[in-house]
Amino acid sequence: MNTPAKPALRPADPRFSSGPTKKRPGWTADALKDAPLGRSHRAKPGKAKLKEAIDRTRAVLGVPADFKIGIVPASDTGAIEMAMWSMLGAKPVDIFAWESFGEEWVTDAKQLKLDFKAHTASYGALPNLAAARKDADIIFTQNGTTSGVKVPNFDWIAADRDGITINDATSAVFAQAIDWSKCDVTTFSWQKVLGGEGAHGMLILSPRAIARLESYTPDRPLPKIFRLTKKGKVDLEIFEGATINTPSLLATEDYIDALKWAESLGGLEALQARANANAKVLVDWVAKTDWVDFLATDPATRSNTSVCLKVVDARVTGLSEEAQAEFAKKLAALLEKEGVGLDMGSYRSAPPGLRIWCGGTIEASDVAALTPWIEWAFATLVAELPA
Repeated sequence: MNTPAKPALRPADPRFSSGPTKKRPGWTADALKDAPLGRSHRAKPGKAKLKEAIDRTRAVLGVPADFKIGIVPASDTGAIEMAMWSMLGAKPVDIFAWESFGEEWVTDAKQLKLDFKAHTASYGALPNLAAARKDADIIFTQNGTTSGVKVPNFDWIAADRDGITINDATSAVFAQAIDWSKCDVTTFSWQKVLGGEGAHGMLILSPRAIARLESYTPDRPLPKIFRLTKKGKVDLEIFEGATINTPSLLATEDYIDALKWAESLGGLEALQARANANAKVLVDWVAKTDWVDFLATDPATRSNTSVCLKVVDARVTGLSEEAQAEFAKKLAALLEKEGVGLDMGSYRSAPPGLRIWCGGTIEASDVAALTPWIEWAFATLVAELPA
């Protein structure tokens, strides 16, 4: 049995996790030195830091001035569920789900006993977005972190819609364009594209979303962490640096550092360009590599952040489903063992394969150095298969 030679060049940084993602280039703990540790988040220094995080988010993303931005508990999941629990029920709901997290929002809709339609597709494809009803509320995932499939545009959302739209943008924000005129609720978390720390969510509300909050009172109990209104009006303090529960000022400082780095690059366009460049390395590699392909079937829907790959070589696809899954696990494990690609296995409920994060904090040179190692690992494992 011939063992292929290992590549000579290694990625300078092997971290390709899809969340928490790699921190910005050059990051050290010294970036946190100005965090007001041991202070109340309601004291002036703490509240100022939270307000700074909100203001810098608005500036980098180009969020319209009449939209509200708040820091909320429980990461992106908390932000989505806060919106669902607080706003939905006034109208029927269309949920577009094509991967793990979208399926969770369908489960939540069942828990809430909403009048909803679930528009679904298997991993690698999008559901029929044209089925979105003008008179219904809409929930969708802009970029499927576990499938590597994104919405190609926002044209399918009616400009004169009656309902509100909820966009789970956690692995799209800072890397893909967002049409703010089509998104009434937009959510994300710090640990995705900018490599921040976990547990904090961001909730961005349009004037239409605020109007919904102030005109509709859901017939269900609302836990404290979901309450966005006081006496029938939106609680504006949440969107000015006050938070519903205690945030981490250390994590806040880290997020501010990431935003400052983004500003130093040139802002949103520069971040998007970095993600596109990283993803293009994989596009070019897949085009010349016959045993691998994208999980996303349509090039227009391929993610530029959470890039999901599948093995299409007959020596592997001819195996049982269990054996194919085991091969993919071994592939990711071998790359991790060599220290060249960490946390690259596909999501636990997704088809077996690799998932490579290509957001703006990743260097294209590291992606380029990774691909020969993937080829080496594949050749090594294929050589071990029974004849």
